[in-house]
Amino acid sequence: MTTNASDYTWFEERFPDLAEAYCFTLVHDLTPSDLLHRLDGRDEPSLTGIDAVVDAAFDLLRQSDGKRQLVAMATIGLWALLIEPNGYLGVTEARALPASAGTRWISHFVNINGLDAFLWAEDAVKRLWFEPMFPDDRWGATPDELLDVMHSIGFHFGEDSLGTDLSGPAAFALAEHLSGIAITPELLRNTEFICGSVEVR
Repeated sequence: MTTNASDYTWFEERFPDLAEAYCFTLVHDLTPSDLLHRLDGRDEPSLTGIDAVVDAAFDLLRQSDGKRQLVAMATIGLWALLIEPNGYLGVTEARALPASAGTRWISHFVNINGLDAFLWAEDAVKRLWFEPMFPDDRWGATPDELLDVMHSIGFHFGEDSLGTDLSGPAAFALAEHLSGIAITPELLRNTEFICGSVEVR
């Protein structure tokens, strides 16, 4: 049974500081070190738990005058998870597509102004890009391949009554569908994250 948006409603409730603005990326068969290298990043001290990561990310943004973005990474099975508090690197095509060479790249982003994006890339090819709040408009090499899945997960299309906005939770569910990796509260609270920083361009 496909995970759906309701399975991720806990995220905003339990992690409100991160939920205001974030980018989550999953990359297949790369280590955090490999991923940081592809992004031209540099090492930063490891941190345990997402609250520490959020604090460090905002500290780094202030100290660098907005020029460096903290990234927190962990290995989950055959995937590297990359989390950016208040970041958007994972959905920036100029950075993400080259970094996806030879692998599968799944990323979703929300910011405090309500902008959002979802990117699925394979081997430097954009398979799907869309705004989770407006899933009727999709771009990429295979924009309709996941259309049935997107409906079942709970994205609101034009013919649907909007009701509660579950576009953020739906993006998490779609990323899980594409990767098989579930993001859980325990993972966010207890993981020792390998950290790095990347120049904001």
